Amino acid sequence: MRIQLGCEMIYQFAAHTPMIAMLNVHHSRFSSLEGPDHLITSPMVDLSSYRDSFGNWCNRMVAPAGTFTLGTNAILHDDGGYDPVEPSARQHPVEELPADVLQYLLGSRYCETDLLSEVAWQRFQGTPPGWTRVQAICDFVNQHLTFGYEHSRPTRTAAEAYREKVGVCRDYTHLAITLCRCMNLPARYCTGYISDIGKPPPYADMDFAAWMEVYLGGRWWTFDPRNNAPCIGRVLIAQGRDATDVPLTHTFGPNTLGGFSVWIYELEAK
Repeated sequence: MRIQLGCEMIYQFAAHTPMIAMLNVHHSRFSSLEGPDHLITSPMVDLSSYRDSFGNWCNRMVAPAGTFTLGTNAILHDDGGYDPVEPSARQHPVEELPADVLQYLLGSRYCETDLLSEVAWQRFQGTPPGWTRVQAICDFVNQHLTFGYEHSRPTRTAAEAYREKVGVCRDYTHLAITLCRCMNLPARYCTGYISDIGKPPPYADMDFAAWMEVYLGGRWWTFDPRNNAPCIGRVLIAQGRDATDVPLTHTFGPNTLGGFSVWIYELEAK
């Protein structure tokens, strides 16, 4: 299938302000793009690009004072399948893990493994290691938290989400990642697009979404504690230890976000 996807953000700046934008489709999906998903700005500004330490594609710029718009728009080819599922994927002993995976066992800004380790072992030490244990963690987080945009708070950590029992997709993801890491399951934070393809209406307004990947059986697998079900048309933008590593935009000065829209939908066959 052909999927149209993109976003637009409209900012108001009081003065020239440096920015970093992380809005392009992840390099693992570049070959699926029908054409380049260039970052477009209005007014036009000079862009310089680089890969961060996690391999994510980043664009640097200086936004001018006044109204500044940036976004992407692209067509991506997708096989139309659901997120892969492999219940037999095994959990590796820590000593078997590749060196570059070990960082995803450690605590991070929003994932306080030291505060939730006892909770994790009390709840999940009796579950079979591997896929079943990860799914048990997702089931718990999905039921433990109540979703609502009115609950959104950019500083909420996994331990606070566990205690407050509310949040948005990033909170579900941070809590699930933390519980996985406590159980010696490497887990990393992902941000990108999730579509409504294959789901019955009504559809909510589109937004960027967060989910996690867990290392099992020698590869990374997608788990989504917020929706807790495989989906069609999931498109990765960036991945890291937690939301700190993958801000869609990072501004180095005061600003107001005056407009924000995201789209992802299946195009009719030609």
